[in-house]
Amino acid sequence: MKYRILTLAVVCALLAPAGAQQLNVADVPITKVVLFSSGVGYFEHAGQVDGDAIVRLSFKTGQISDVLKSMIVMDLSGKGTVRGVNYASRDPMLRALKSFAVDLSGHPSLGDLLGQLRGAEVVVHAPSEVQGRVLGIEQHTGKVLTDGVTTLMTETVLNLVTEDGIKSLPLSTIQTVELVDQKLAAELTKALDVILAERDTQRKPMDIHFAGEGKRDVRVGYLVEVPVWKTSYRLVLGKKTHLQGWAIVENTSDVDWSNVQLSLTSGWPISFIQDLYTPQYLRRPIVRPERYMSLRPQTHEGGMTPEEAEAEEKRRQEAYEESLESGDEDESGGGFLSDDGPDDDEVLIRTAEALASGERVGELFRFTITEPVTLGRRQSAMLPLINTDISAEKVSIYNPFVLLERCLNGVYLTNNTDMIMLPGPITVLDGGMYAGDARIDHFAPGEKRLISYAVDLDLQVDHSGENHSSVKTAKIAKGVMDVVAKSVWTSRYVIRNNGSDDRQVIVERYGKPEDKLLTPETYEEKTSSGSLRFRVPVGPGQTSTLVVTTERETWKMIAVGKSDAKGLLVYIESDNIPQNVRNALAKVAEMKQESARLGEALKKMEARKANIEKGQQRLRQNIETVGATSSLGKRYLAKLDDQESEIESLEEQITKTVAAITAADQKLTDYVKDLTIE
Repeated sequence: MKYRILTLAVVCALLAPAGAQQLNVADVPITKVVLFSSGVGYFEHAGQVDGDAIVRLSFKTGQISDVLKSMIVMDLSGKGTVRGVNYASRDPMLRALKSFAVDLSGHPSLGDLLGQLRGAEVVVHAPSEVQGRVLGIEQHTGKVLTDGVTTLMTETVLNLVTEDGIKSLPLSTIQTVELVDQKLAAELTKALDVILAERDTQRKPMDIHFAGEGKRDVRVGYLVEVPVWKTSYRLVLGKKTHLQGWAIVENTSDVDWSNVQLSLTSGWPISFIQDLYTPQYLRRPIVRPERYMSLRPQTHEGGMTPEEAEAEEKRRQEAYEESLESGDEDESGGGFLSDDGPDDDEVLIRTAEALASGERVGELFRFTITEPVTLGRRQSAMLPLINTDISAEKVSIYNPFVLLERCLNGVYLTNNTDMIMLPGPITVLDGGMYAGDARIDHFAPGEKRLISYAVDLDLQVDHSGENHSSVKTAKIAKGVMDVVAKSVWTSRYVIRNNGSDDRQVIVERYGKPEDKLLTPETYEEKTSSGSLRFRVPVGPGQTSTLVVTTERETWKMIAVGKSDAKGLLVYIESDNIPQNVRNALAKVAEMKQESARLGEALKKMEARKANIEKGQQRLRQNIETVGATSSLGKRYLAKLDDQESEIESLEEQITKTVAAITAADQKLTDYVKDLTIE
């Protein structure tokens, strides 16, 4: 049998939607979207409210922490106020259910639920109407005779205290239970609402309450996580080089964008996620009462010195004045390309009109789409950002770390626009045909950038190189020698043009910022990593040669006292090191050689001693075998005595040698620790 509970609160809940309609829920659509390349987006709703009103927004559960961290709510009229923002708590459901007067946390049965209502007044239809207060639930066991077989049956009954006394009603006969206490019924309804709301794990409502009189303009803004907007480019080579830039924008939300003002912002503002949605509880210490008077726990405010307070006030005033000067209004503008002719490249160029204007905003750069954008939910779009002629020169590029014997077709681009071009792929078209793909990094106005898009099969390169290193100078400070070495790298590039057109070859030569160019005298440009680029013109069917020589100084620190004599010999024999430094190194080497000689002598003596002691073991075994009084035994004893004398002599020499080594090492240490020669 199916049981159901009909409560007065259910009736109230059924009436609630009709009442909510009278609450003036205002529709405030999205009017502005700002997407950041750091993976967040700013969404702004704007519209009018009339009198006291609610603006209801809906968010995914994972977005609410971002919304709580960033939401801005404004009543622009100055005549109204914002009373607050209400949203469903993310308290764990079991914890929330246990907070109600009626606990639904354990999937209670009808009997369990009625058991919780002990003392509450109810109206029960079983099937006739009975009104009373719940006394409790109990089990009745009785015998039932069926087809001559007696079985024990257990039935749950509800005991009610009525005006006529206590009545027991089997649960199987109960059809409806009504709660007379409206507060208790409301608690039950709220608990059911919590269970229902928990099922919708995708979206949560958030109500913004505005209070005031008349029609007023309001604005609500917030940041949430969004897909990173992307850029791609088309480079059209010809008499004039033309660049198209496209923004790829995705609306992954469940809300349509209708005629919104869209801005695309580059840069990396610091953004993080902090869980502000989930309630957090702190464990508090349990303090037992003491049997004597005690001070109450004290809290103390933080403080600043007078100078710090004055500086803080000045900082706040300056920040406020800067905010007044910065302004909030966006200025957007755009232009159109003129029609200079009907050739294929220009037709391709004119197919996409630039719909964005760019401006620098602090450390960021913002593209503002000049026309309102409409983009449905779960839809994506490509929007033209850039459509302009650009300074470009076709070149060939050689880098031995990319291809050893071949060059790449490339283009030298100069950003002569006022816009920052973001990283992205470039599709290169030449003569109206696809020529290859390239990539570009962050490209600022006025900057020159080299891109490559294909292999140049008409050019062949023979590359060779050599390196020579030598010590330039050295000095010693407190036993540590600073050595300056010089390395000279020579690279030779022989480039042959097997094609029928002139080539401008850009040779990229790896290097570091500290490298000094010896030959040739000049270079085309230097990269931030220190590599050099050289321009080599090569005519059709001709060969050109480029020889690049660079010098690099390196510094090395050597602990003189810890280097061996052989390692020091390289610097002693170098004519580029000052003579006084070489003399000091020679003295150190001599001391080390003496210490090494003593060490070798010590090893030999210890080895001789160990060898004798091993022979003595054999002699003692032989004496035990033949007897000490035999002629052979006497002979072994005499030999054993001679070896003992030799061991004593070796031990004396070893002791002296160890002392000599210790003295030599100490002498070297004393000499080196304060050794300073400029």
